[in-house]
Amino acid sequence: MSRDQRRIVRELVDAHGQTYADEAGIRLKDTPQPLYRLLVLAHLLSARISASIAVATARALSEAGLRDPRRMAGATWQERVDALGRGGYRRYDERTATQLGDAAELVTERWGGDLRRLRDEADGDVSAVRRLLQEFPGVGPTGADIFLREAQLVWPEAAPYLDRKALQGAERLGLPGNRDRLVELAGKTEPAVLAAALVRAAVDKEVAEDTLHHAA
Repeated sequence: MSRDQRRIVRELVDAHGQTYADEAGIRLKDTPQPLYRLLVLAHLLSARISASIAVATARALSEAGLRDPRRMAGATWQERVDALGRGGYRRYDERTATQLGDAAELVTERWGGDLRRLRDEADGDVSAVRRLLQEFPGVGPTGADIFLREAQLVWPEAAPYLDRKALQGAERLGLPGNRDRLVELAGKTEPAVLAAALVRAAVDKEVAEDTLHHAA
């Protein structure tokens, strides 16, 4: 059974092991701008909207020059609405435009535009980081989980971060619900990549079915 499970994980990661940050064109590093762009992406992904639209919208905001909190806060509300609309994020565009502006002001005023300072305030406690992230307008528990799922690539103290959605993907694939066991099955795969692949299986039934078919 263990060999079969390893084959399932390998097939899943090979076919679907792209982080959402990478898909959105964010070259994730432990520096202010990529971390801020990841926060925005996590905010967008946490709404009841398709991941593809959220990713496209993150790209649209970046293309509009809204890549850091200073530019995001300095943009007009209408500029933010227009960028959200170009990404297809129309259902939530007006509320989200306001939230993005308020969140940009908060990260600037409280942490000097640098989310590494939020991490320092939490003193390396991942639960504390998760709580602080939820102080941003529009970022609830789901958004905080998304951020940490991806940020574990550059914030190793958070790894392995496999949240409830990732574990739902594991369940759909008949894999263990134990985080350490999943990481063991994944071998040298980065936990952030494993998490993203499992989430894709959780949100898309076809991903899970294709994975199981090719692993058989």
